[in-house]
Amino acid sequence: MGGEVRRVLLLPGDGIGPEVVGAAREVLEAASSAFDLELAFEEGEIGAAAIRSSGEPLPEETARLARESDAVLLGAVGHPDFDGAEVRPEAGLLALRRELGVFANLRPVSALPSLLSSSPLKPELVEGVDLLIVRELTGGIYFGEKEEGTERASDLCLYSREEVERVARVAFEAARLRKGRVTSVDKANVLATSRMWHRVVAEVAKEYPDVELDNLLVDAAAMFLVREPSRFDVILTENMFGDILSDEAAVLPGSMGMLPSASLGEEGSPGLFEPVHGSAPDIAGIGRANPYATILSAAMMLRYSLGSPEAAGAIEGAVRSAMEGGALTADLGGQATTQEAKEAVIRHLKQAVAR
Repeated sequence: MGGEVRRVLLLPGDGIGPEVVGAAREVLEAASSAFDLELAFEEGEIGAAAIRSSGEPLPEETARLARESDAVLLGAVGHPDFDGAEVRPEAGLLALRRELGVFANLRPVSALPSLLSSSPLKPELVEGVDLLIVRELTGGIYFGEKEEGTERASDLCLYSREEVERVARVAFEAARLRKGRVTSVDKANVLATSRMWHRVVAEVAKEYPDVELDNLLVDAAAMFLVREPSRFDVILTENMFGDILSDEAAVLPGSMGMLPSASLGEEGSPGLFEPVHGSAPDIAGIGRANPYATILSAAMMLRYSLGSPEAAGAIEGAVRSAMEGGALTADLGGQATTQEAKEAVIRHLKQAVAR
C-alpha cells in the first residue's frame, strides 16, 4: 500500500474500551512498520464517555470523523451509570451503524487448539470449529418503530426484500471463499418477517449454484451451536437472532474476549470493526481485559477496509502464536495482563515478518 495514507478513526468508548483499543493500535503500528502501510489515526468519543462530555452518545464531530475515515475501530459502549436513563450509551453505536450504512455484520468463530480446555464444551465437540455468522445489522426489531409505556409496549420488526437480498449476497459470497455452505436461520413457523426472509434467501441462493443452502429455525440453530457446532460454515440470520447466536457462540472458543467482528456497507464506504464483548466496567483500568478480540477486529479491518490481507493474516497468526506460547488472559484461564498479551502478539508478529 506504500505511500497511500489510510485514515483510521479510533473510538475507545467505555469501560475496558480504551485499554483494548490502545493495545490494538500498537499492534497496528507494528504491522504498518512491517508491511509498509501508511495509517493515520484519529480519535473520537462515543457512548457514555460522549454523553458525559457533550450530552450526546454520538456527537456530530464523531459522526463526521467516521464518515471521512477509511475505517473505524471501536472498543465498547455502555456503563451502569446510565441504566434506565433516557439517553443510553448504546444508542451511540446504533446511530453510528446508521451513519455509516453498515448492514452486514461478520463474526468469525474458531476454536484454537490452545483454547480447547477453556470451552465449557467437550474438546471433541469444539475441535476444528470454524464458522462465520453473518448478521443483518440495520433492520428488524432493533430499528423498528417503538412504543414504550407502563401498561403496554411494542417493537416493530420490519424487513424489506432489498435488506434481505443484500445481506444474503454477503453470506453467499463469503461461503464461496470457505466451505461453500450457508445455513439461513429464521423463525418462519411463527413470524411473517421470517417467512419473507426464508423465501428471499432461497431466491438469492439460485444465483449461487456452487453454494449449498440449508435452513434452520432459530431454536434448533441455538441447540446445534452447542451440540454439533462443526456442522456450520456460514450462518446467515437477521438482527436479533444474530446478536443472540453470536453471543452464544462465545462458548466455543471459551470467551467472548476472542470474538472480533466487521460491519460492512456498500463498497467504498467505511467499515466498522469492534470486539463482540461489552465494556466490562468491573475490570476496567486494572489490566485484566483480554485484547485479542479487538486485535483480531483490527486484522479484519486491514483485510476488508484497508486492502492489506497479508498484514491481517500476519496479525491473526501472531495472536495464535501468542496464545500457544501461554499468553492467556484471566478469562481464558491464564494470568497474562492486557499489556503482556499485546506485547506477545507484537513480538510474534515481528518474528514472523523477520523470517
